[in-house]
Amino acid sequence: MPFATVNGIRLVYDMRGQGVPVLWIHGFPLGRWLWDPQVEALADIARSIAVDLRGFGGSSAPEGPYTMDVYAADLQGLLDALGIDRVVLAGLSMGGYVAFAFYAAYPERVRGLILADTRHQADTPEARANRYALIERIRAEGTPAAVEAFLPRLFGVTTQQERPELVETLRRKMQTNPAAGLIGALQAMAERPDRTELLPAIRVPTLVIVGEEDAAIPPDVARQMAEGIPDARLVVIPRAGHLANVEAPEAFNEAVRGFLRELTE
Repeated sequence: MPFATVNGIRLVYDMRGQGVPVLWIHGFPLGRWLWDPQVEALADIARSIAVDLRGFGGSSAPEGPYTMDVYAADLQGLLDALGIDRVVLAGLSMGGYVAFAFYAAYPERVRGLILADTRHQADTPEARANRYALIERIRAEGTPAAVEAFLPRLFGVTTQQERPELVETLRRKMQTNPAAGLIGALQAMAERPDRTELLPAIRVPTLVIVGEEDAAIPPDVARQMAEGIPDARLVVIPRAGHLANVEAPEAFNEAVRGFLRELTE
């Protein structure tokens, strides 16, 4: 599998397709495989780079602390290693938090934003406490503790009822992530800054996507975020939850394809 050495660690990535460079940033507790339905279907219009963030999948999992800025610096280094100047950043859930950090630090390298099933606000005190409680569970029980804690909120009701095999397949993939990386990611999410003030400063085309059945980050949150970003477009995906890109890939890909096409016109 291809990898680059960035900031002293190994970052594993997949690259496929021709067209607009798109850097796909996965959520928690996922991996670059999350984007397989997009990398394949959009190969005619997008040069896709799907990366395992530090601590996930095949990438290095050094001891923390991890922060959103650290993830963003890793991605900048990956783009440098690949000789890619500007990209569309596509982030889902935690990947959206990383995308915000990247845009705040390196706006000149961002051609567009795709923010899927994510939010701009920082954690509430309760959410922050829950993340640290989960860290202690992972230290005691390992990766399965994180998977079982997050799994019920990742999928919409429709997917859980009609596609249990998809839920089980992704459960198995999530189990491959190292505990150290999950702990680092939970710390990074708990300590991430609020991005409300960044929204009106975003000056690139932005597509906001959310699953209609997303219980983790409801559509109202996505709507508020889209309204705060100048000229952002909001797409709500029916019959999909927090992982809209795998629960309803056809609708998700249609929205992304239209967005990328407009970027190149």
